[in-house]
Amino acid sequence: MSGTVIDQFIPFLPVAVALAGAGLVVATRRRPNVREGCSLAAAVLQFLLVVSMIPPILDGQTLHFTVLSFLPQVAIAFRVDALGLLFAITASFLWILTTVYSIGYMRHLREHAQTRYYAFFALAMAATVGIAFSANLVTLYIFYELLTFITYPLLTHSGSPAAYAAGKKYLMYQLGASFLFLLPAIIVTYTLSGTFDFQPNGVLPAAANATVLVLVYGLFLAGAAKAAIMPFHSWLPAAMVAPTPVSALLHAVAVVNAGVFLILRVILDIFGQDLLRQLRLDVVTIVVVSVTILVASFHALRLDSLKAVLAYSTISQLSYMILGVVLLGPTAMIGGVIHLVNHAVAKITLFFCAGSIDLATGRTKISELSGIGRQMPWTMAAFSIAALSIVGIPPTAGFITKWFLAAGSIEADKLAVFFVLLTGTLLSAAYYLRIIRTAFFGSPAREGGEEATHQAAGGSPQEPERVREVSPLILAPLLVSAALSVILGIYPGFFIDLVQLALP
Repeated sequence: MSGTVIDQFIPFLPVAVALAGAGLVVATRRRPNVREGCSLAAAVLQFLLVVSMIPPILDGQTLHFTVLSFLPQVAIAFRVDALGLLFAITASFLWILTTVYSIGYMRHLREHAQTRYYAFFALAMAATVGIAFSANLVTLYIFYELLTFITYPLLTHSGSPAAYAAGKKYLMYQLGASFLFLLPAIIVTYTLSGTFDFQPNGVLPAAANATVLVLVYGLFLAGAAKAAIMPFHSWLPAAMVAPTPVSALLHAVAVVNAGVFLILRVILDIFGQDLLRQLRLDVVTIVVVSVTILVASFHALRLDSLKAVLAYSTISQLSYMILGVVLLGPTAMIGGVIHLVNHAVAKITLFFCAGSIDLATGRTKISELSGIGRQMPWTMAAFSIAALSIVGIPPTAGFITKWFLAAGSIEADKLAVFFVLLTGTLLSAAYYLRIIRTAFFGSPAREGGEEATHQAAGGSPQEPERVREVSPLILAPLLVSAALSVILGIYPGFFIDLVQLALP
């Protein structure tokens, strides 16, 4: 195959590699080492293919590939631009780390149905990159819905009643929002504009009925339930019953970022900045996401479950991304879009650490973590770095986000937004520093305590089991992702350049 033909197909190849990876996982199901090797190889190859698109995108090009055209203006087509590439780089790299983590996690627990787990993970990554590289609303909608169905078996992997209840809630929110809100919004958009394609500065005519345009925008926001904007958020805390690697990638990176990505496409490439300002939809969106940031942050302060705190932190942080973009100023928009990367790297680290603690100790509540920082220093050091990144402390990547957002809110003369950012930052500092303080400065459980003392079969007390770091396959990914939060904070230039190309 010639280089020219490969160049033509390259927007589709990362999706094809993930699909092939799922097939190889199933084909090698009787040989666990080979099966896991196939999963890791697919993740690495997908990332390399995505990275290979960086030079032309930085040169200002846009890559196109049409899979199928079946009606006028209706096609399954791919388009790689800076925004889609940013999302794809983030998700595909973190798939590599999650695959390594999953191998250690699944082996440690001797989990059942591992073939199904790895196969659906690969399919989910195919759908995620399909969303990132969608050229139009039809393609995005197809992959968006596929991601919902593909992630259901991962969310319900344990097969427990709680998992199936969470899965039912997940499907109800996602499919309900898509069918009731997102699909009608897409249909009305086509009726008004005559196209499904994404175009810089939007496709909707400013002369259209203002009430209809406002309604369409509201339908898009409600239809993007994966973005967890209140009140369409409660599926996310419920989904924390999933295995930790699933929570880490799908519910801290791929699924939730897919929801935010959809909203960013609507703002930038369906409505456009001028129309948003004309209809005052920027102000409406600022109010909605500001409420989400503050309410979710206040709620996280009340919780004792570690994964629940991380879930409500995610709900809050997703709205920071949208908030930055709808401020419609160049500085704030950079902060909002780059947070898609910075939050993903930090939050996956936090979930990895929560899983490491659970595997080592069985503890899932913050109140149970006293002294764990001295017993699992590497895990809690990584947790602390990622938490500081979420808060926005230099030199972590989160500081870059908060700097651009704060400067952008002042630049846009939106002091109320600056207050929201300040309050949200203080609240996130409060609930994360509570965890860090408990872990490093709390007293470890003493012998005789409910969790520390174990009874022998004859009833005699035994020494408390020594808590230690689990497996290098668990530890390595969380250390790499924690280090990446610092690296991106010190050297943010590449992603800032990419974000600037993504914005009008």
